[in-house]
Amino acid sequence: MTPETVQALLNPADPPERQHRKLLTIVEALMRRVEQGTDQSGAAYAQFERAAILEDQVRARTRELERALALLNDSNARLAAANRETESARRDLTEAIETIQEGFALFDANDVLVLCNSRFGMLMRDIRQILRPGLRFEEYVNAISTAPDLVLPEGSTPADWAVQRLHRHRDRSVIFTVALRGDRWLQVSERRTAEGGTVILQTDVTDIIRDERAARGRLLDDQARVIRATLDHISQGVCIFDAEARLIGWNERAAELLAISRARFRPGLAFDDLVDRLGARLMPGDGMRVAALRDWVAETGPRQPLRFEMTRDGDIVLDAFVQEMPDRGFVISFTDVTAERRAIAELSRANETLEARVAARTLELGEALAKAERANATRSRFVAAASHDLLQPLSAAKLFLASMEDERLSPRARDALHKTCSALTSVETLLEALLDISRLESGRLTVHRQPVALSELLARLGSEFAPVAAERGLALRLRPTTAVVESDPVWLRRILQNLIGNALRYTESGGVLVGVRQGEGGVRVEIADTGPGIPEEEREAIFREFHRLNARASASEGMGLGLAIVERASALLGHGITLNSQLGRGSRFVLHLGAPVGLPQPPSTPSPAPRRAFRRDLIGLLVAADPEMRRALAHLLEGWGVNVLDVPDPEEALALIGEIGIAPDFLLADALPGEEDRAIALTRTLRARVGALPARLLSSSRADPLRLSAARADVPLLYKPVDTRLLERFIASVGAGP
Repeated sequence: MTPETVQALLNPADPPERQHRKLLTIVEALMRRVEQGTDQSGAAYAQFERAAILEDQVRARTRELERALALLNDSNARLAAANRETESARRDLTEAIETIQEGFALFDANDVLVLCNSRFGMLMRDIRQILRPGLRFEEYVNAISTAPDLVLPEGSTPADWAVQRLHRHRDRSVIFTVALRGDRWLQVSERRTAEGGTVILQTDVTDIIRDERAARGRLLDDQARVIRATLDHISQGVCIFDAEARLIGWNERAAELLAISRARFRPGLAFDDLVDRLGARLMPGDGMRVAALRDWVAETGPRQPLRFEMTRDGDIVLDAFVQEMPDRGFVISFTDVTAERRAIAELSRANETLEARVAARTLELGEALAKAERANATRSRFVAAASHDLLQPLSAAKLFLASMEDERLSPRARDALHKTCSALTSVETLLEALLDISRLESGRLTVHRQPVALSELLARLGSEFAPVAAERGLALRLRPTTAVVESDPVWLRRILQNLIGNALRYTESGGVLVGVRQGEGGVRVEIADTGPGIPEEEREAIFREFHRLNARASASEGMGLGLAIVERASALLGHGITLNSQLGRGSRFVLHLGAPVGLPQPPSTPSPAPRRAFRRDLIGLLVAADPEMRRALAHLLEGWGVNVLDVPDPEEALALIGEIGIAPDFLLADALPGEEDRAIALTRTLRARVGALPARLLSSSRADPLRLSAARADVPLLYKPVDTRLLERFIASVGAGP
């Protein structure tokens, strides 16, 4: 028997016990065969030897099978223990899930039900029999969607619900509530696990929802009571209608305002019935408004708020306001505006009466204003004309007196001459002040702003007022300055002239200091005196016309116009004026001129008065219509050694020059008001005939158009009364002689 034969006799798939029994049977058969054989040859021995080897192999195989069997038995024991543990864990998990108060279900990552507790689906009896492990989630959803216990949302089908539920299942976490038959509610909470499975919890929230509903009902009842109390306490009538235009709420004020019996107001009252009852009490003109209200209620689309007024019983005016509510119901409020409309009507009548009175008063004021303007214009013309008429003889008088200054007079006569000149100067100052006030009040005055060097201006004022200060025994000090400001040089000089003149006039001892300061606020000129000071109550009054602190002062010391001119001229130029004063110690007037401009100018010193050393052959042409003025000027010029050709008008002047054939060295033209253009034309004609001709135009008018015309014609103005120093300086500039 070969090993292959032995192997064929043994089936490896047999259990070890069976294989062992087969080997024993084979061994016994072989032993019997050996014992019975008579042949003691080598073949028999070989067979025996093979049998012994085979037995060893069988024993080795048997031992291996025994070891394998032991391992198998150990594995089976371990598997049995694991099965017991798994079963125990499953029982524990099942018992744990059963202890959960909610319904619990676990689906694996393939949406197959693994396990669930008995409470899962307990409120839906029709599907409980299919809730077994292996149920697919989609089958579970389809079963729920067709369950009789499920209350589907309005307008939704089971298929719609199933699609929406499967769509929610895609989310990792979702919570929603479903309604069940019998007014029961179930909250479903679904969440994904880490392995991709799904855990579903079902919670019975019926009691919670019922409690919330009851609480909401109580809240609504409380709100309804509050709303009812509010409606009953407001002054408006309110009617509330539902989406079917049926009355669902109102207040007592509505019945009162609409004059409809309270018994007619009842829940469910149709809107049309209410309007029909109201329509009989309205004015005929309100029919269109009621029709518009009916159309508004009948609209199917969104409705904008509507407001209108209607009149009940002929005299009660109601303001109605209609507004839509979110549920397509609407609210109408009625407000009694009768008192307001009556007040408006009365106010309208009062306004009409008032407007008539205002119109009449306006007409009266217009007439008064026109009369005042005419009076003001008349006054301005009168002042201008009177000033000219006064300045004309005043100029002549001053010229006659100036011609006597070089005469040899007795001390008494010279004193009388000096007093007369002072009196005429006072009159001249008063007339100039009246002219300034007239021009400032006219409102037609224009200023010409330009850079003004304060050093030159103050130097001229110092020369002008030095004799006045010396005569009064006062010290006049002017601090040098390099400041340049933007202003009108004429009016700025007039302002400072009045301030310095006032300071000298009211100061009895000590002196006046004029200085210029520069700071953050710009340049300011300060005029400080050591006078008596100004009381607090007088510091505004002093800027009024004809107001003087010392009412006993004579007219020669001023009429109280200086500070009025200062204030108005400063306002015209945009300059500020401030005042500081202490009684018994003096006053300080500060003129604020704004920021400095231009390049600094070196301080200048007053130029000395010109010498009267004219050429003896100097010829002057004098044109003056007024005989007295012509004689006074001629007398003064002849006293200065000038040969004078005097004529009354420009035509005669041209005839005289043409007749004698001699060109004058200078021209003085005294123009009457309105005749200035003739004098300027004469200058142009003479210059065309004889060449360059120095000329001066004498006028009492300070009007800007005249000044501009004279400047364009290169004929500077000499204002009357004529300042003899300026006239003397002009003639000296024409030509000086030995």
